[in-house]
Amino acid sequence: MAGTPLNTAKENERTLNFWERLYLPEIFKGLGWSASKIWKEPLYTFQYPEEQWYPPDSYRGRPVLVEEDGKARCVSCDLCARACPPMAISMEAQEIDGPKEREPVWFEINMLRCIYCGFCEEVCPEEAIVMSKEYDLTFQDREEAIFGLERLLVSKDHLTDRLNYLKAQKNPEFSADWDYQASNNRHSMRDTGFLATLAAEAAGNGSGAEASSSSDTVAG
Repeated sequence: MAGTPLNTAKENERTLNFWERLYLPEIFKGLGWSASKIWKEPLYTFQYPEEQWYPPDSYRGRPVLVEEDGKARCVSCDLCARACPPMAISMEAQEIDGPKEREPVWFEINMLRCIYCGFCEEVCPEEAIVMSKEYDLTFQDREEAIFGLERLLVSKDHLTDRLNYLKAQKNPEFSADWDYQASNNRHSMRDTGFLATLAAEAAGNGSGAEASSSSDTVAG
């Protein structure tokens, strides 16, 4: 048995006249209002892909690796992979000769997993991984969405805007101006005097011990 329809109209609700009940006049009235805005209002749309939006420096696009002097600035510390919430980053490190001592053998980011949070950029001590301005990514299959070193490396000259933004924004609670010093993030003591100082101290302690032992022998 069918239910009884209820009249849910409010007391002061306006009733539709004959032309409004036909709906077609109201539809054409709405189309006319839209057409009038097309000619009077300025255009806010882009003719994509011929015209593309250029994001601001604060925009977080796909992560990329900074290429400096023909090599990746990355030292394979694995901090970005550990900080990544969706576990989209993986790498393998190798030992090398030089001030860095380590570099990635391979470095991969699964762009289907990446959520563009920027955590990798925040924890990187070398500013080796930064968020770019690239936002239009398309893939034909899942394998194509895994970016290796050949697709992640971007020259430092092309990332100047983002690097300057990070320089101005990082650690504002400690100081108004923050400057990245490459020498502070070298994970090697080969070019410092620390090892020489330890060797000198060890040599001094050894000569003192030998002198004391020889004097004891003579006294005996």
